[in-house]
Amino acid sequence: MSVVFSRPRFRLEPYVEFAKVAMAKEATYRFDVFTNIASVLVRVYILRTVWVALYAHNAAPSELPLHAVITYSTIAMLMSLVMDIDQTRILRDSLHDGSIVLDFTKPMRVPLYFIANGTGEVLFHAVLMIPALALALFFVHIDVPSFGTLAVFLVSFLLGYSVGFCINFILNCTAFWTLEITAVQFIVTWITDLVGGELVPLVLFPAALQNVLVVLPFAAMFSTPLLIYVGHIPPAQYAGALGLQAFWLIALGAVSVVMWRLGARRLVSQGG
Repeated sequence: MSVVFSRPRFRLEPYVEFAKVAMAKEATYRFDVFTNIASVLVRVYILRTVWVALYAHNAAPSELPLHAVITYSTIAMLMSLVMDIDQTRILRDSLHDGSIVLDFTKPMRVPLYFIANGTGEVLFHAVLMIPALALALFFVHIDVPSFGTLAVFLVSFLLGYSVGFCINFILNCTAFWTLEITAVQFIVTWITDLVGGELVPLVLFPAALQNVLVVLPFAAMFSTPLLIYVGHIPPAQYAGALGLQAFWLIALGAVSVVMWRLGARRLVSQGG
């Protein structure tokens, strides 16, 4: 099926409205909101219990004392409220039901529409981090870094989020060819959880394995910002850590653009 591509004059306002609609849609499902926060609190409490037990029966690693690893796990769980969202799943859904054909006929830039929709969802879940953090403090005590470290952490967090966004976008773009990508996404999510530093800090892995994992894009998503937060990455290494994240963002961003252009050229519609 061929589609005629047009280049409408760019206006930011429609995409802002798309984001607002996505936020409102997320807020509609209040039970899911409470469930997400409750899930984070349960995981924070369970991980705290596990780390306390492990550190009580084993020699504490010098890289991360107990208070640091509890802080690490708590911040990781709060980050997951945003990072675990598949921001561009609407692309896959549109390919499944064929509505993407109609999207291309509208006076808008389709990739920006998908991005705006995902951004609205993410912003809503970012707001949830505030009450989740407040409630988590009833279960755990977390360290608060200096203002400078916190600022660098936020920059690293944004870079990590952007890297994750590109990975999700690339995966969803593969639906242009395969239509069904659930299994692949499950595998990538499992790998990210395992070697990205969300559940277990990479500094606790054997040194040889650390050297490999820290340079992968999965570590750029969770491990780098978290290690900056707890102080394992010192100020002298900030430039290198952020630079590696920026490298992955540029590289994966380029792949995302290529995947989108190739997929859009051979648009396949199923069910619509």
